[in-house]
Amino acid sequence: MHSDVERILFTEKQLKKRVAEVAREADAFYAGKNPVCVGILKGGIIFYSDFIRNLTVPAELDFMSVSSYGSGAVSSGKLKIKKDLDCDVKGRDVLIIEDIIDSGFTLANLKRLLCERGAASVKIATLLNKRPARKYDICPDFNCFDIENEFVIGYGLDYAERYRSLPYIGVLKRSVYEK
Repeated sequence: MHSDVERILFTEKQLKKRVAEVAREADAFYAGKNPVCVGILKGGIIFYSDFIRNLTVPAELDFMSVSSYGSGAVSSGKLKIKKDLDCDVKGRDVLIIEDIIDSGFTLANLKRLLCERGAASVKIATLLNKRPARKYDICPDFNCFDIENEFVIGYGLDYAERYRSLPYIGVLKRSVYEK
């Protein structure tokens, strides 16, 4: 365990098993369809990769880089699109694949944006659902784990671009981000 981690929430084995289960749920939901799977960079990339490997539907892959955090531990309250989609979502079923729903700001605004662009449907698959932190009315359609209001890292999640490569999800020690 990394010295900045207070404790491990989910092991690599637990993550692999649960991601496969939830991806199979999405796969069944999209049977007979060709959804656009939108990975949210950077934090969601590891979850996205593992998730789509468990799909059998002929999904189109695309990415967005969207943030409301910058390098801090608290949302700025402003949505910033750093990289937009390459494909047109008009008339398409869209599955946003994201690492965590925290306050809900980013996903609520992203879902609204994709609907405004004419998506036939917009669903959300998330690795972590942090309900106690929710400030916006948004819920995942496919969810791996519910967590408490703790700062988590690993498996793509970061603090100031660090810890993404940890193979597990752990709680970051408060002393690291309250300096």
